[in-house]
Amino acid sequence: MSQSKGTVVLAYSGGLDTSCILVWLKEQGYDVIAYLANIGQDEDFEAARKKAESLGAKKVFIEDLCKEFVEEFIWPSVQANAIYENRYLLGTSIARPCIARRQVEIAKREGAQYVSHGATGKGNDQIRFELTCYALYPEVKIIAPWRMPEFYTRFQGRNDLMEYAQKHGIPVPVTPKSPWSMDANLMHISYESGILENPKTHAPPGIFQMSKDPEVSPDKPDVLEIEFSKGVPVKVINIKEGKSVDSPLEMFQYLNTIGGSHGVGRIDIVENRFIGMKSRGIYETPGGTILYHAHMDIETFTMDREVRKIKQGLSVQFSEQLYNGFWYSPECEFVRHCIATSQESVEGKVQLSVFKGQVYILGRESPKSLYNEELVSMNVQGDYDPCDASGFIKINSLRLKEYHRLQSKAGKQQ
Repeated sequence: MSQSKGTVVLAYSGGLDTSCILVWLKEQGYDVIAYLANIGQDEDFEAARKKAESLGAKKVFIEDLCKEFVEEFIWPSVQANAIYENRYLLGTSIARPCIARRQVEIAKREGAQYVSHGATGKGNDQIRFELTCYALYPEVKIIAPWRMPEFYTRFQGRNDLMEYAQKHGIPVPVTPKSPWSMDANLMHISYESGILENPKTHAPPGIFQMSKDPEVSPDKPDVLEIEFSKGVPVKVINIKEGKSVDSPLEMFQYLNTIGGSHGVGRIDIVENRFIGMKSRGIYETPGGTILYHAHMDIETFTMDREVRKIKQGLSVQFSEQLYNGFWYSPECEFVRHCIATSQESVEGKVQLSVFKGQVYILGRESPKSLYNEELVSMNVQGDYDPCDASGFIKINSLRLKEYHRLQSKAGKQQ
């Protein structure tokens, strides 16, 4: 037997691509450790383990990361109101640093010099995986088959992979795969590629798996109360049912169930990938969408206006850093720290209705509210002299008067 080139920890899904990559890596002379992260996707993990072992994986690690995914990655994104290009709630982006962090931990523990993944050479995930690996394990070597000519010239499409799988005894699905690619986790499911690459093509009926079509969703809303402390959800109560949930993972799963039953969180967008091309993606993020609206509301209620303006700018920066794979960068750590500081007083309860694809805010309360009912009331003067507004308006009009004076002067000269 030839000497091993070393040990590689492969981010393994059990699908066609990574199964072929596992065998190909062995073919190249590496010892392969298969690593599969459970972040809430619907997967037969035991079947995936047996498959990896049958393909010759030296070891197989199946890691349940659901709890840390919610508490250490989703919650900071909720605090930030993280949203990319005004619409995408970053479900795939948030998952990648969580997955890659454990991959690095396994590689270090097992003395592996290499890590590998099945991300394409055109997408964002290769960047997210590898920047995390390099940040946490600087001396690691990365094997990215879809960027290696000897791999991508050999496997130019699914048919080549299927042929390779049959030749090497790799089990393949009996039924044809959906004509698009899908990535699922607790936060969302994304659909892209295949027939969806034509941006004019409508999402086929039945594509969505986390959410019902709003047209056939319940005819009565669910009314929820979500309680926040320091910008993080701490309790969810279904008002009508009296059901209360207060553990982070169970809360998020419950919001997914409620949001999904009403068809909340579906979007179809064309976004700008970090690598420089536009791509079309279809996403469903039921629980995350509910939390986005609820947190936005309690934050506005409890946060100073000028602080919130700064925090909104930080939110845009954080969203781009997260999307582009820089979770473990010094700038992202700094921005997360600033956002967490801004959330110290973001405390209270938001009541909302979830119905027919929409989230409707109904009311809110907080012991740290900056809302002064007497001050703002149209029926009570409170501690405010309306005469002060005259001077305020005059001072603010000076700039406008001067601007238009200059404009008028320029117009006459012409």
